[in-house]
Amino acid sequence: MISSAASFLRRGGASVNVSRVAAPAMGAVRNLNVHEYISMEIMNQHGISTPKCFVASTPEEADHIFSTMMNKPGQPLKDVVIKAQVLSGGRGLGTFKNGFKGGVHMVTRDGQAGQLASKMLGQELVTKQAPNGILCNKVLLMERMYMRNEMYLSLLMDRASGGPLLVGSPVGGTSIEDVAKTNPELIFTEPIDINVGMTPEIANRMASNIGLQEGSESHKKAVTLITNLYEMFLGCDCTQVEVNPLAETPEGDVVVCDAKVNFDDNAEYRQKNIFERRDFSQEDPREVEASKYDLNYIGLDGNIGCMVNGAGLAMSTMDIIQLKGGSPANFLDVGGGANEKQVQKAFELLNSDEAVQAILVNIFGGIMRCDVIANGIINAAQEIGMKKPLVIRLQGTNVEEAKKLIEACPFHMILAKDLEDAAEKAVGVAEIVKQAKNIQVGLKFEGLGL
Repeated sequence: MISSAASFLRRGGASVNVSRVAAPAMGAVRNLNVHEYISMEIMNQHGISTPKCFVASTPEEADHIFSTMMNKPGQPLKDVVIKAQVLSGGRGLGTFKNGFKGGVHMVTRDGQAGQLASKMLGQELVTKQAPNGILCNKVLLMERMYMRNEMYLSLLMDRASGGPLLVGSPVGGTSIEDVAKTNPELIFTEPIDINVGMTPEIANRMASNIGLQEGSESHKKAVTLITNLYEMFLGCDCTQVEVNPLAETPEGDVVVCDAKVNFDDNAEYRQKNIFERRDFSQEDPREVEASKYDLNYIGLDGNIGCMVNGAGLAMSTMDIIQLKGGSPANFLDVGGGANEKQVQKAFELLNSDEAVQAILVNIFGGIMRCDVIANGIINAAQEIGMKKPLVIRLQGTNVEEAKKLIEACPFHMILAKDLEDAAEKAVGVAEIVKQAKNIQVGLKFEGLGL
């Protein structure tokens, strides 16, 4: 489950590309994403069946797990699946930057686990979701499951129904988006009244809808699993629990073979044990740094840096940049109550981003006073040496005081009369910088009427 802001970006609320985001984005509402092996551990703690699995950090450890923990000496070897632990979908079809193909492989003999792990560990895996690569620090060795059926199951918070939504399909092991597109009749949903919780009727109905025969042992186990999954969803403050595939084995067991779990960052104080396991190496370092200062930041692939107060205004700002022929480099919402320190940190992030060629500041001063923003801009310019040309649109509380501060500043900052004017100037300045490449802050931008 991605944040509401990031989700809106990806659904086309602002037509931008998020290809520079190395890991799942964190927007106005951040949702912790944990590795597969951690998700499996949490599920086991809630009585949810998963394959036997162990995590390794070195090739030697991977070999040891395969030969002594997944197999017993003197007995026929059991196949084991080795998976790169990176926070990205599409691992199996990915390619490591060292040329090794695939983040998911089968281990069938002694010594093979270490060989495969040596090609994954310390390498960056390039996937459809992480085109710039994402570092693999651990691998998961999991027993091979022989499946009679592969199904899909998820729980998520649904804005339309105002509560949890249970989603299932008898078609698992493939992209649920593709199933929804080609066979929408195979997608089943069950809104859950959060005041009532998961009822036996809902769990039974979903177990049948995902293809299990009512009255069978598999059906009974699926009902228990769905009930436990909901208890985990609530108890761990999840925003999404996605199981794909949910497997029915020939023996009649129902097992979670792969899962993605997200947790609401607002519940960090209640879920300290889970949040302590956050892997910062899997996230965009700019977003990690921004979150330390309570700044809502998402890295994008454009060249115009944006600093705005308010998520809606930030979306509008990015849209009008696109409309004027430009491309935003980020979503950055400083919020309504940012202080000068936060403003300075925001500018440090934008100033240090090599892709940013111009910065557009769009502030509506209500709770956030325009003179505070102005002081933050000036302090940032003095403290870190502002290298990027600034286009500033201010409106609201103390706007005249802010304009006086900016006009008196020794750095060249371009004041715009409104948002449209600001977007036009930002796109124009970025184009000049792009062409000149060695342009310096303070240069008079010819042809822009400045």
